[in-house]
Amino acid sequence: VQLQASGGGLVQAGGSLRLACAASRRTFTFTPYDMGWFRQDPGKEREFIAALDWSGSRTLYADSVKGRFTISRDNTKNTMWLQMNSLKPEDTAVYYCTARYSRLGPMPTAPGSYDTWGQGTQLTVSS
Repeated sequence: VQLQASGGGLVQAGGSLRLACAASRRTFTFTPYDMGWFRQDPGKEREFIAALDWSGSRTLYADSVKGRFTISRDNTKNTMWLQMNSLKPEDTAVYYCTARYSRLGPMPTAPGSYDTWGQGTQLTVSS
């Protein structure tokens, strides 16, 4: 495991939370990698949430979170964030950060397109 997600917790509907993703080993540097966030409920498939390219200039969001979530990164700190606002109970899931070596073309939304995953962090949104 080279990535570690953190910042999850219990929040009321309408609230906000920011998740962070950092390298678990100092030898892993973010710069050449496109990064993303997925989430997964037990018994369900892993769902794409957001992604951004290695420079942070290109972003992609799932329709379910567009306008509420913001993905960002700081390559100098080897850290990526997911700012989540206006949270809903249906946002409850384990959130995973992921990375793939950057390449040309559209940002992928399939989990299989990413090759580095971190341990997830649980977000629970109460109604």
